[in-house]
Amino acid sequence: MTILVVDDETTILETVETKLRKEGYTTFTADSAEEGMRLARMVKPDLVLIDVMLPQRSGFDLCRAIRRNSTVPVIFLTARASEEDRVHGLELGGDDYVVKPFSLAELVARIKSVLRRTGGDHASGVIETAHLRIDPRTHETWIKGKPVNLSPREFALLHFLARHSGQVFSREALLDRVWGQETYVSSRTVDVHVRWLRERLEDDPSKPVHLLTVRGVGYKFVG
Repeated sequence: MTILVVDDETTILETVETKLRKEGYTTFTADSAEEGMRLARMVKPDLVLIDVMLPQRSGFDLCRAIRRNSTVPVIFLTARASEEDRVHGLELGGDDYVVKPFSLAELVARIKSVLRRTGGDHASGVIETAHLRIDPRTHETWIKGKPVNLSPREFALLHFLARHSGQVFSREALLDRVWGQETYVSSRTVDVHVRWLRERLEDDPSKPVHLLTVRGVGYKFVG
């Protein structure tokens, strides 16, 4: 599951991102409404956490813009605890309202609750194409109807790329999103894992049609 966190406080961004990754979520972060909107369009997250008090445009403005073409669940993060603000956020299409300061455990519980209510829990995380099925609940993968054993890192890489089908990611971005910022491995590691996945997924690994190299940029998955 992918969560976008929009907050202009660096400490909150880093703390929430670290916690969510430990809980198994893929995270993207933004410190402004404009960057949040750009990422929302690009990564199509399963849930968005939005700070109400953003610079230039408020979190309410961002939620309003997202709601023009998306029903993605939205949870507001804010120090403004008045009933009027909470009602306003919910009327704009927010699904929950968490008041700062909050505990990370409570935030994760709220996220899971909203995802269950909106149908965005792990059940919708199953990815299926004509040749591939990935189930994040059981960490099982089927290629052309046959089960395939993947290492945890192979599974994580394939699931991430398939989850963002058609989008190109650099080696550095994949290291960050799949291996984590605190893992010190070279970008060559990504190439090796892609080669292993191609041997399992492609009819001819030398002429891939699903795990593609975008020259000078990185890799993308095409279903």
